[in-house]
Amino acid sequence: MKKMLFKQKSDISIEVAYELFFRKCKVKNLSEQSLTYYNDKYRILSSYVDTSEPINLFTRDVVDDYILWLRGKDLKDVTINSYLRMLRAFLYFCMESGYLETYQIKMIKANKEIKQTYTDEELAKLLKRPNMSKCSFAELKTWAYINYLLGTGNRISTALSVRIGDIDFDNDVITLTKLKNRKQQVIPLSHTLADVLSDYLEIRGGNEDDYLFCNDYGTKASTRTYQDLLTKYNHNRGVLKTSSHLFRHTFAKNWILAGGDIIRLQKILGHSDLSVTKEYLNMFGQDLQIDFDKFNPLDRFNRDKGEKIQIKKRA
Repeated sequence: MKKMLFKQKSDISIEVAYELFFRKCKVKNLSEQSLTYYNDKYRILSSYVDTSEPINLFTRDVVDDYILWLRGKDLKDVTINSYLRMLRAFLYFCMESGYLETYQIKMIKANKEIKQTYTDEELAKLLKRPNMSKCSFAELKTWAYINYLLGTGNRISTALSVRIGDIDFDNDVITLTKLKNRKQQVIPLSHTLADVLSDYLEIRGGNEDDYLFCNDYGTKASTRTYQDLLTKYNHNRGVLKTSSHLFRHTFAKNWILAGGDIIRLQKILGHSDLSVTKEYLNMFGQDLQIDFDKFNPLDRFNRDKGEKIQIKKRA
């Protein structure tokens, strides 16, 4: 292997520094999802800076200018922060390697927006069982896929990695082997989802090692394939929203509104940090006012006593 030599570490170019950073990511055995994320964000960065320039030209001011450049593209704050996370990981690697002077890179303050979810009316349209004897297999598997996402709260990448043998109908559990944190997890299988998957598998067939939601060739499907299927399916049923990830938000929202505890929600969603799960409480703050008097302990206490608090006027 040819070894790269430089007069000084600061002579290294941005492009070569990124190649070394990406190599280190592979050595750390980061997931394909993470590697793709870094490459996608680097392509945006390379459209802003000349990557043949030395890495030591990437000063704090250049980082600030990059943020302003991203803002000029009318990107949301959370999107800008996603670009900054890649840049921060890359530049911190350069600092640790001695290619760049050390300085701190902070995320910008971003407003937490209320996440969009599917309404009950939309879910009624999407979850309606298709005519099993007349519908296409594409419609059938998309219907089962939607039921699965709503019934588990799984990420799309996790759902498309589930194999038929991971569904344990006897013990009502699902074993998840493809998670963002790369840990295996076992989650409950609801009775409704078990019925849906049983009907689906009766037509789908397959062996235990086969993917539950496959492509046309019976092999692992891409996210794009099922996103396209979902878009067509939703539009055919009169629903304009077409995001698979909205089912994860919808699961979390309905869990919270039904009184489900946040600790169990964290485990089911696979969040390693409880603070991430708590964000859902802020996302759906407006919806939490529904039936507030019904669940509020003060109102419930007085309702159970059959009394009303009366305020007496002072004489």
